[in-house]
Amino acid sequence: MNEEEKIMRVLVAEDEQDLAELVATGLRRAGFAVDTVYSGDAALAYLGLYDYDVVVLDRDLPRVHGDDVARHLVAGSSRTRILMLTASASLDDRVEGLDLGADDYLGKPFDFPELVSRVRALRRRSARPVPPLLEKSGVRLDTVRRTATRDGRDLDLSPKEFSVLQILLEADGGTVSAEELLERAWDAHTDPFTGAVRVCMSKLRGKLGEPALIRTVQGVGYAL
Repeated sequence: MNEEEKIMRVLVAEDEQDLAELVATGLRRAGFAVDTVYSGDAALAYLGLYDYDVVVLDRDLPRVHGDDVARHLVAGSSRTRILMLTASASLDDRVEGLDLGADDYLGKPFDFPELVSRVRALRRRSARPVPPLLEKSGVRLDTVRRTATRDGRDLDLSPKEFSVLQILLEADGGTVSAEELLERAWDAHTDPFTGAVRVCMSKLRGKLGEPALIRTVQGVGYAL
């Protein structure tokens, strides 16, 4: 699967749990699949299990310091980009963080739109850009403005429905399994047995309307 065909996956590693969940919620609304951890050892565990595009990394993590998490990623030649967060925004601190291998640096407190913009910019640096427009059978999906229409009618999709439709369109007629959709559009805490993909697919089909566009390939997955 090409990098440009992936929904962006982000790990938020922040020991202030309320802030971590606030950041994660906002990033999910922006269309990303997001996991959260609250310590450096948990960050290393998740980074070893999953392929993240970006880690939003608090520098002062407990148990394993954020600096050591960054060093581990750099030493392993990881493709995951690092956006480092810190309560100190001094020039010396910023330079030190970048010298550790961080790709970008943001001091607290920060404006959330700036965080989203920086995360997106880091993804663009690590992968070929997602096509700005995807079109098929009257469906037009704008990946920049995150809008979707069918024959000019606004589909009013949720962020998850938008992500699923994007993956199906990028497959260009190929079949996408439920497991692949879970991996690319949901976070790591989603129970694969909850029927999350089936429920989302049902809602997406309803919004797309008739004639039906999404086919269920029995025992394989879904195709558009």
